[in-house]
Amino acid sequence: MSRLTRSKATAPLNLSERFEFKGRSNSTSVESQSNVQKRKVDENSATEEKKPKTEEIIKRGKNVKKDKNHSKSDEAAASKAEESCATKVEDIEDCCKISSPVKNAEEKVKWFPDNWEKVLSNIREMRSSQDAPVDDMGCHKTMDPEAPPEVQRYHALVSLMLSSQTKDQTTYAAMLKLREHGLTVDNILKTSDNDLRKLINTVGFWKRKVEYIKKTSAILKERYDGDIPNTVEGLMELPGVGPKMAHLCMTTAWNKIHGIGVDTHVHRISNRLGWVQKPTKTPEATRKALESWLPPKFWFEVNHLMVGFGQQICRPIGPRCSDCLNKALCPVGRTSSGSPKRKKKS
Repeated sequence: MSRLTRSKATAPLNLSERFEFKGRSNSTSVESQSNVQKRKVDENSATEEKKPKTEEIIKRGKNVKKDKNHSKSDEAAASKAEESCATKVEDIEDCCKISSPVKNAEEKVKWFPDNWEKVLSNIREMRSSQDAPVDDMGCHKTMDPEAPPEVQRYHALVSLMLSSQTKDQTTYAAMLKLREHGLTVDNILKTSDNDLRKLINTVGFWKRKVEYIKKTSAILKERYDGDIPNTVEGLMELPGVGPKMAHLCMTTAWNKIHGIGVDTHVHRISNRLGWVQKPTKTPEATRKALESWLPPKFWFEVNHLMVGFGQQICRPIGPRCSDCLNKALCPVGRTSSGSPKRKKKS
């Protein structure tokens, strides 16, 4: 329910009709609506009895009588009566059992991880050198800066499609080959599957990605005039594009933030740090958990920070907990005696 405005031009609010108080006359509705409204009438009864019975102005379901000559004293009394007659959201909630979204938002208890701001600040400090693979070879570095905007966006999309289950170094090398070959929608459609395979066969699941890239390029040609979709939903309709790629592509290609791009690094680190209220099993579940509490102003940087942090310190195997500034704040770090070594294969 939105808050009620106080405007003389606004039609009087009939609470009996609005909140289904049926079978009650105007003379008895005030007495029966709520104890809160009775108290307001009693407090102003003395003022209302002294005012001349001339012209009636309907204010929010109650009558406020005002003299036509309205001297200064009468104006003050009328103003006081108007304030007492103004129906508050809380009063309506009490008598009608209708909840207020604003009130609920204020009273809602929101979960936050312990010390998350300090943890984030420490990650920024550990990533200040910007020397992780993602910094030099991430998808934002694979686009040709001299290409037209729509071609650059296509580069960002293809780079993200190649990056799945593939290291940044390998993705970057494959993108350089594609750009040298001619990475445009029209040229990729002209390229045979076999030639495309030779260009990207170093990335993971390259056979499937050849199919995805060719099908996606055909869709972009047919539906988007060679450009890429500018919505998360549109991107996710493309073959091989999931939520992570869609959100990252919106940020990289369109410079729009609609959500957090959660890959294996962000998923792993968020669970280690306790940044999810309950352990999550998938990156998509982690994305929803993070977005439920992390302020949107941090959504842009959290992926890039955590990916580099995961590549250098909070590694999937053998995390360097002893070198981490969050060792004392991280549930995993507090129980770690050092940097576990990789298990040797027997």
